[in-house]
Amino acid sequence: MLIFLETDRLTLRRFTEADEDNLVELDGDPEVMRFLSGGRPTPREEVRSRILPALFRQYGQGPDFGFWAAEEKSTGRFLGWFHFRPYKNGPRDGDIELGYRLRRSAWGRGYATEGSRALIHKGFTDLGVERVVAETMTANTASRRVLEKAGLTLVRTFHREGLDAVEGSEHGVVEYALIKADWKPELEEL
Repeated sequence: MLIFLETDRLTLRRFTEADEDNLVELDGDPEVMRFLSGGRPTPREEVRSRILPALFRQYGQGPDFGFWAAEEKSTGRFLGWFHFRPYKNGPRDGDIELGYRLRRSAWGRGYATEGSRALIHKGFTDLGVERVVAETMTANTASRRVLEKAGLTLVRTFHREGLDAVEGSEHGVVEYALIKADWKPELEEL
């Protein structure tokens, strides 16, 4: 098991083939998928044939960026995932996108903020990252709050094709960002 980073309560590691059931369960929860697919679960075959291979391909692009399985450090329980990767949808080259998806049982416990802050810290101190960006649905107030607690600020609101079936899509998508020069690592402990 290749560990990417650890926090006080989390271990972020590479995905393996053995994570298929974890991903099927995570993406099978309608509440987890509410702002992503309108609550529609991801079929097991799609996890096996498309999602896992895509995760593994990202590891082939280098050890520093990709998708990381999130486990509770004290129990080893799978909580979800974080990603920290080149930003595909952005207008600026070199931006790194932060994202996460956690089981409902992990919501409201600070894991999303803790993992996000740790990835931002690693990016700015070890990986040469200059700007971190993240997107979420405008209506996803819980995710927006996590991004704000992680130090990102609202950049823009826009509309993305293909989200018509998702509740709140009429309000669009928000992009948040943090540049290294504005990062305040001393506030991470608060």
